[in-house]
Amino acid sequence: MRIIITGGTGQVGKVLAADLLKDGHEVIALSRNPGKPHDLPAGIRVEKWDARTADGWGHLADGADAIVNLAGENLAGYSFFPARWTESRKQLLRDSRLNAGKAIVAAVQQAASKPRVVVQASAVGYYGPHDNSVALAEDAPAGDDFLGEICIEWEDSTKAVEALGVRRVITRGGVVLSFEEGALARLALPFKLFAGGPMGSGKQPFPWIHPADQAAATRFLIENETASGAFNLAAPEATTNGEFAKILGKVMGRPSWIPVPGFAMRLMFGEVAAVVLEGQRAIPQRLKEMGYTFRFPTAEAALRDIYRA
Repeated sequence: MRIIITGGTGQVGKVLAADLLKDGHEVIALSRNPGKPHDLPAGIRVEKWDARTADGWGHLADGADAIVNLAGENLAGYSFFPARWTESRKQLLRDSRLNAGKAIVAAVQQAASKPRVVVQASAVGYYGPHDNSVALAEDAPAGDDFLGEICIEWEDSTKAVEALGVRRVITRGGVVLSFEEGALARLALPFKLFAGGPMGSGKQPFPWIHPADQAAATRFLIENETASGAFNLAAPEATTNGEFAKILGKVMGRPSWIPVPGFAMRLMFGEVAAVVLEGQRAIPQRLKEMGYTFRFPTAEAALRDIYRA
């Protein structure tokens, strides 16, 4: 297969690209900075794109088997401390997602031989904040907060390819447990300093997924020609923030009883603090129904594997 990955040099894209490459597939990663070192395995082709149009790369979609759209500005930014959601940053988050989607639609429209599938990334933030008593399968309604609204627009950005006869899959991902791009690094630092614990009440759901499962599930959906529509990419184990903190402390050999007050996080970081102070108990119902088996179904197994690597 020939697979094009936008955002192919990010944390999820790298793992997916390497997994596809090892089985002999042709992988093309689109990057705004193709000359920059990306720590990608040899054999992955990196092509330049402007993340807004099909200019310079659109011809690659002709005859491709799949396009995986992972492009989008990181919600919390790329520095250690989360970037505040100012109005200008919110616009950047929105534009980075919608422009990438429009570029993919344009490439598909131009292709004489259409890709067989477009995989559109999204997030479990689609559902809005819920307490841990509510299990959210893929048919649950969208939330009306900022994350819910941006996920709706993000998902819809490539919807037009369906009218062109292209199968489309939406992957609503949980928190990817990776040190790259900050998620796990931010969570783990207080534990390294012997000051780890739950964030806020600790009762909020914490949907997570191991990078290997994020990649393997995406590949499963590419290869399964009956798969279409939305799929939650979150581990089947229902974990609260407080429970995850205890497991992380156990794996790291550190205490996990010092809470980070929610009001302090909101005071320091503003609205972006909602990413960890609120949550969604998203369940991978459709993945399980289609027969996908998680490699790391529990947080302890996932974290032990990551810390062993």
